[in-house]
Amino acid sequence: MKEFMMIFRMAPMQNFQPTPEQMQQSIKQWQDWIGGIAAQGKFVSTNQLGFEGKTLKANGIITDGPYAEVKEIVGGYIIVKANSVDEALELAKGCPILFMGGHVEVRDIMVLST
Repeated sequence: MKEFMMIFRMAPMQNFQPTPEQMQQSIKQWQDWIGGIAAQGKFVSTNQLGFEGKTLKANGIITDGPYAEVKEIVGGYIIVKANSVDEALELAKGCPILFMGGHVEVRDIMVLST
């Protein structure tokens, strides 16, 4: 099996303040989705990305924010095991970000020899 990274992207939602109930519902959706992948033995790891960051460009310029010049933010990722990109895409179909207008980018992970 190969490893694939699913990268969660969506446009920033201006002035969106979820209620505590909405936050709990969202957390449960993510836990259920990731738990389903783990139950299949295909979960490797995940993390949510924070909002603090800076970007270093090739010309040495540093800008504030990890997404200062883009229309989408990367909110997090998960690494899964699958036999093919199509199988990884099947796992991605239940991702909660899809129900919020976002999308999932699925990429294979290349193993680098040392």
